Amino acid sequence: MAARKHLVVLLTLFVAACTAPQDGRPLPAPRVSSSADQEPSTKVRAVVDGRTVELADGTRARVSRLAEPTPCAAAAATDFATKTLLDKEVRVSSITPGEISLALADGTDYALLAVQYGFLRTSGVDGGPLVEAETKASQAKLGLWAQGDCPSSAAPPSSTAVAPPPASPCVVVYRITSHWAGAFQAEVTIRNVSGALVEGWAVRWRFEGGETVSQLWNGTVSQSGAEVSVANAAYNALIVKDGSVTFGFNGAATGPTSQPTAFSLNGAACTAG
Repeated sequence: MAARKHLVVLLTLFVAACTAPQDGRPLPAPRVSSSADQEPSTKVRAVVDGRTVELADGTRARVSRLAEPTPCAAAAATDFATKTLLDKEVRVSSITPGEISLALADGTDYALLAVQYGFLRTSGVDGGPLVEAETKASQAKLGLWAQGDCPSSAAPPSSTAVAPPPASPCVVVYRITSHWAGAFQAEVTIRNVSGALVEGWAVRWRFEGGETVSQLWNGTVSQSGAEVSVANAAYNALIVKDGSVTFGFNGAATGPTSQPTAFSLNGAACTAG
């Protein structure tokens, strides 16, 4: 029995002698590497938009699981990405060709951060932290969710879309200054807001109550039925930019006088002031 114990001790000493370093120091414990250590570290040298970056080696890649920035939120998403990623150390892991997963130096997932603050929506994700973050951002009205109904993509052009009308080049103010039996007096001011000099003018309108012009000053009048046209006098043909001219007239009426609502100056529609 003593011989057997002696043999065990000898074997233990033999193994220790074979595995110990020659200088007597203990061997280090084995190191288990983490997945974060295996991801290459690099820098973002350019930000294309909220989900697209250019890395230090010139590779351009899109961050996976993020939807294309919406038109009404694209600028804010790009600004967020620039402040968060540009010239920053990041860790990159490849998802598919052209798509990456991007983590900040402290390990924070960029996609999760962008969704959490409401700058971008998710794409191709059925559940998990990203969907949960998007739901909370929506409920809290953060980022793009604060803009109300922010469409997910630009609306397609409509074949029936009508371009907005050009700005009116003139403003006409028509004012009745006095009344008496069967007659009235009025004053008309034409303002030039076209941004250019008006050289010679003719203003037109239509009476709706059977009125007629009997006498006019500071212009020359002609009337055909309800249609009235007043042209400049020799001394007030010019209307400078943002300037105005005024003329007045006496008129006859068989009933209540009406207020004209549509005017034109040299054929261009004016705004009624």
